[in-house]
Amino acid sequence: MRPNGKSRFALFFGNRGFFPPELIMQAREEMAGVLKRLGHETLLMDAEATRYGAVSNKEDAANYAAFLKDHEGRYDGVILSLPNFGDESSAVEALRAAGVPILIQGYPDEMEKMAPEFRRDSFCGKFSVMDVFYQYGVKFTALKPHVVSPASKEFEMNIEHFDRVCRIVNGFKDMVIGAVGSRTTAFKTVRIDELALQQNGITMEVIDLVEVFARVKELADSSSEYKAKAERLKAYTNFGGVPGAAFDKIVRLGVVLDHLFDEWNLDAMGFRCWIELQRQLNISACVLLSEMNDRCLPVACEVDMGNAVMQYALYRASGQPTACLDWNNNYGDEENKCILFHCGSTAQSLMKGKGRVSDHSMLQHDPQVGPNCSFGCNEGRIAAFPFSFGSMTTRNGKLEFYLGSGEFTKDPIPDEYFGCGGVAHIEHLQDLLLFVGKNGHRHHVSITPGERIVAPMREALEYYLGYSVSIPQMTGGA
Repeated sequence: MRPNGKSRFALFFGNRGFFPPELIMQAREEMAGVLKRLGHETLLMDAEATRYGAVSNKEDAANYAAFLKDHEGRYDGVILSLPNFGDESSAVEALRAAGVPILIQGYPDEMEKMAPEFRRDSFCGKFSVMDVFYQYGVKFTALKPHVVSPASKEFEMNIEHFDRVCRIVNGFKDMVIGAVGSRTTAFKTVRIDELALQQNGITMEVIDLVEVFARVKELADSSSEYKAKAERLKAYTNFGGVPGAAFDKIVRLGVVLDHLFDEWNLDAMGFRCWIELQRQLNISACVLLSEMNDRCLPVACEVDMGNAVMQYALYRASGQPTACLDWNNNYGDEENKCILFHCGSTAQSLMKGKGRVSDHSMLQHDPQVGPNCSFGCNEGRIAAFPFSFGSMTTRNGKLEFYLGSGEFTKDPIPDEYFGCGGVAHIEHLQDLLLFVGKNGHRHHVSITPGERIVAPMREALEYYLGYSVSIPQMTGGA
């Protein structure tokens, strides 16, 4: 994903030689201008490289394929634009090795411009291009409406969809996730098949907590990294009442986790957050996971590597922070509402107001931990916003995802409720919960703010990447 969170698109213009050249020249200028206005960069072959800079025969196709090869790795997707009917054979020859998602867009005809010098016939030509791409096994994106003007709101929404698809698909290339610590012993529910991940293009690196504890001990509190992390955390949330010794270890651990993310070139992380951390360092890591998630470094609690992958996918789709939460409580008798919660790893930007760091209210009652040995939970409440959600598990060598959407509400949660929670309204929630339980999915679910995310995620994960994807809200759950 580029610094501004947008994609760079290579622009392709299809042509049939007997259509008027003005249509191609107008499309080149209009398409590049609209995409720039939407915040995207473009790669455009020189107009002199072929007739009008479009592709209409085998020689043009070879030129465009060479253009893409010269710019390999510098574009995230291709927009195949049809200002007129286009030549389907040269289009597939030019793009069959593009290696990225391809959006096929056709210009609409205008009723007052149907004379030969104006007529486009892209409506029909788009079928020919899609047919030949299908025959060649070249994957492509086609959206509603069938033909669409780049100047329209519908085109803007199509580009938003395609942008998300490209960010997810490209984000999963050579993906690396880090498991810091072994699976939390009590939670068989987060078991993952590491070989299945690898066979599906995801490498999992495992880092032992012994190494983490050693690095925490060795870190000098006089280092610039230590000082910068301490200042960052003090500004991030409320540490009032946290003992100095606990804050010192939280800072040290924060520097170490940042190092691991960079050292292993990780895209996402799962962290073993209890109870060794509390017994050895007398802290909890929740606030650090919260702060990392706020920087869009996806980290899942309890070494849930399936949801670490899901958080990364959601981040690629939304460009915003993610959270790993528990399906935790019913909300009275409300069938379509529940409380989503975790101890304090939710990004501060997803919370209502500033959080407060506390001793872990549950672990302090654990006979192996006790009070004042688990400071680090960033408590608060999740703000009200629409969100998209999902989770992932491995089964029989395959990756299985489910996706959906909901909304965090302003409904209150009792003050004595521990941790960071929010009331979620999700249509067909009871069917969804049956699906989760009957199909062996986790007690965790990952979320990110935003709407219109599920459809591009499904296309990217299922169609382009070949994973199994379910949307229980659309299928009646279990």
